[in-house]
Parts: sequence; structure tokens; C-alpha cells
Amino acid sequence: MPMQRKRLPIGIQTFAKIREDDACYYVDKTPLALRLIAQGTHFFLSRPRRFGKSLFLDTLKELFEGNEALFKGLHAENNWDWSVKYPVVRISFGGASLASVEDLGRSLHTQFTLLEQAQGWTAQFPDIRSRFVSLIQRLVEHFGQRVVILVDEYDKPILDRIEDREIALAMREALKDLYSVIKDNDAYIRFAFLTGVSKFSKVSLFSGLNNLEDITLSAEYSAICGYTDPDVDTVFAAELEGLDREEIKRWYNGYNWLGEAVYNPFDLLLLFRNRSFRPWWFETGTPSFLIKLLTKRHQFTPALENMIAPETLLSTFDVDNIPIEALMFQAGYLTIHGVNEIPGLTQITLGYPNLEVRTALNGSLLQATTGDHRNYAIHAGKLYQLLKDKNLPAMRDLFHAFFATIPHEWYQNSPIAQYEGYWAGIFYSHFAALGLDIKLEDATNHGRIDMTVCFEGHVYLFEFKVVELAPEGKALQQLKDRAYADKYRNNGPVHLIGVEFSKDTRNIVGFEVW
Repeated sequence: MPMQRKRLPIGIQTFAKIREDDACYYVDKTPLALRLIAQGTHFFLSRPRRFGKSLFLDTLKELFEGNEALFKGLHAENNWDWSVKYPVVRISFGGASLASVEDLGRSLHTQFTLLEQAQGWTAQFPDIRSRFVSLIQRLVEHFGQRVVILVDEYDKPILDRIEDREIALAMREALKDLYSVIKDNDAYIRFAFLTGVSKFSKVSLFSGLNNLEDITLSAEYSAICGYTDPDVDTVFAAELEGLDREEIKRWYNGYNWLGEAVYNPFDLLLLFRNRSFRPWWFETGTPSFLIKLLTKRHQFTPALENMIAPETLLSTFDVDNIPIEALMFQAGYLTIHGVNEIPGLTQITLGYPNLEVRTALNGSLLQATTGDHRNYAIHAGKLYQLLKDKNLPAMRDLFHAFFATIPHEWYQNSPIAQYEGYWAGIFYSHFAALGLDIKLEDATNHGRIDMTVCFEGHVYLFEFKVVELAPEGKALQQLKDRAYADKYRNNGPVHLIGVEFSKDTRNIVGFEVW
């Protein structure tokens, strides 16, 4: 008998809508919610966009407000005191983009007005800060219980204007004033939970809220948002028929915050609806700011496979200080692959979480390099077909044409263009964007191969050199002299490809295949 399928809760961030009539799939997060509530009172969580933060916040809201009927059959049903109901203040910046501090003020005015009107009250004070204080204290007096404060997308007003420094700083100061109310009214607060994408330093945004416990890198809460492998195999078992389970894992699993790895919910729900593997999450709005920053800083793309950063750097984020590692980790384009504890320092190894991010991000970076989306798409399709046809000599013309499309301005103020790493990075991004099996700096007992690509039973070994104007044949000769092919003799046919670039003509001058 086939398993009964339910509605896919795509885009639903309201707990009640998912739970009504038990018509939608729901992964029970109430065990983690109850553990969190029992552990303390003031928490902060950073997760990438579309990871279920809003739904978890709404779950907390319904829990504290005592809406027992919504939790029937869940862990919380028999493990929560439903006789006590708490007043909840929920603030959200997840809606429209706010262009100015005035827009921020209007958004808060609307939200506080609705909260006041729900109790039949009118505002006692004209300014936002005083209204927030007043609302908290009036709710405590009215309900006889301390207040629960939930803030969704606490950082969005800043991130939406991160490229405009003056507006971003003004937003930060306005929000800093707002959040300081939580600390000043601690005696009236039962529980506070703030979520967002980024983690701004406490000095810049949370200086008045130093009792906020950050659970972003807490192993026990690694799966507080997102779906685990057991969730996929049980809750969504009815959706798996006809889909390659290992491909699902390769494409979408791998996000990790020092605990159990998870899938982005948005990815899986769209996969189950459309039954095809695509970068669903990536396509919903990768910030242009990220691509611009990576391009502006001429990021060496192969390095994104394996970046090492101190744990403290991952939370070093502010308007005037945006480390690439912190930005990409917080935004979900890199995740934790390993941890190395040494005296006085915790080192985190970062890398792509899955095939979706690896392919889509490299494709976007190549598009940004040339400024022509159509050009990249044409090259990518041709490269894949050349690999299928084993037509290696034709790759020379393909890459030569791609390098020729890179604007002259891109090379200005770009010191890495003088080194082979830059050229290797362009090659790497092409193969990475196709989702191929790639090894960088591949170690052998004779040295390191610049790049190894495995595809359909064939192995392609690349060596890159920067020369003056004329080809010198050094790249291919090194592959031969060091017998790099020996490592892969038992893996199928091995192809040696020596590529030489001229730093003067800024293009390929030598391309030898053996």
C-alpha cells in the first residue's frame, strides 16, 4: 500500500497553518524548543535565509501563548505546562526592504500599533523606544506573567543597505537603541530569542544586551533549523519514490554548525514538488552584494573548497569590517567541515556544504567576471559537450575565447592576475560549476598536481604555468617528468594537459595535450 502523501509547506512560515488538520508535512522541532526554554532566557541564533527561522520563532510564539491544540501528537503536547499562558511581543523585519531609518521607524510604529490595538490600548509615548518599554510593562501588569520577546530577521534592515555605509550605520544605531530595551527590562522578560542571517559583533549592535547567549555554533542546536537525514527518511518517506537518495544528499545535505548536518528545507520541498535537481535555494536570491564583494576582492575561487579561519573570525561582522569567511559562512555558502582545537585557539575548516552551492556559486562568479550571463552559459554547455566527446584540443579555443571576454578593467588593481593561481581559478570554476569531481593541489609522491578532474571514467591532469609571450612547453613537461599519471593508472585513461598563460596578452598561449 503506498504511503499517504501530505501537502508540501512551501513558503509557509506560520505554525498554525502547517498544523491545522495535520494536512502538511511537519518536522517536530518542539524537543529542541523545550530544551532551549529550560536552558535559559536570552538567546541568539544565526542561520542563512530560508532555513526555517521564522517558522521556529512562530512555534515558540504558539507554545508560550498556550495554543495546545496545535501541538497534538508532537513532543510538546505532553511535556509543556499548558495552564500558563505568556504575553508575546513578536517583531519582524522579514518583509519589505527598508530604505532608510525613517522607513525602519514606520515599520516599528506599525508593528507596535498592532500589538497595542490587540489589547485595546493606544500608544502612551511618541518615540519607539519608550513605546517598547511601555508595551512590555503594560503586558506584564495586564497578564500577570512576564513577557516573551521574539525578534525575526533582526539584522535585515542593515543587510539590505550594507552597500550604503551611511544608511547601514544609521540603521545599526537605531536597532542598537531598540534592542537595548530588552536588557534594560530584564526583570519583565520570561524569554527572549533573536534570529538573523549575520552575527554582528556585540560591541557594535548588542553592547546593551550582553546577556544574550549565542547558540549558533552549539552542537546540540545544530539541527534547530533544517531537516536531518532521519527527517527525510521518515517524515518525507512518501516523497522519495523515483528520486535517487544519494543524489539528494549530494545536492542538498551538508550544512553544519558543529553538530548534526542538515538540509535546507526550501531545497527539499521544491525538489519534492518539481522532482528535479536544481539550485532551488541559490536561485531564490543570492545577494548581489556577495558576488560583487568576491569579484571586487578577486577571491581565489579554489580556496573556497578549504578555508581555515579562527572561530572568532566567524562572528566578526560589521558595516566596516566584512571578512569573506564570516560573510560566506553566515550566508550559507560555506559550512563547517572540521574543527582543530589548539591551546588558546579554535580553528574552523570551512568548505562548500553541497553540490548545489558549489556549482551555482562558481557559475555566478564566472558570470560576474565577464559581465555577460549568456556568454558563460554558452561556454559551460560547450565545455560539458567537449568532455563528453573527449575533444580536449578544442578546450584551448573555448577557454581562449572566455578569457578574451574578461574586461580590461577587471585586471586593474588585481595582483593575482600575475600568478598562475588566478588562471587556474578560472579553469577550476568552469569545472566546479558543472558539478564535476575535482581535486586541487592533488598530492603524489612526486609533487602536487595543480588540478585533477575525473569524468565518465577518464582522468584529466592539469598543470598551469605563467610565461612571457611565447609558449615554453614547461607545463606539460612537468606532468611527464614527475610521472603524475602513475597515481591514476588504475582509474581509467589518463590525459595530461599543460596550459601556459601570458601575463602580457592575458590569455592562453600554450595548450598541450598528451
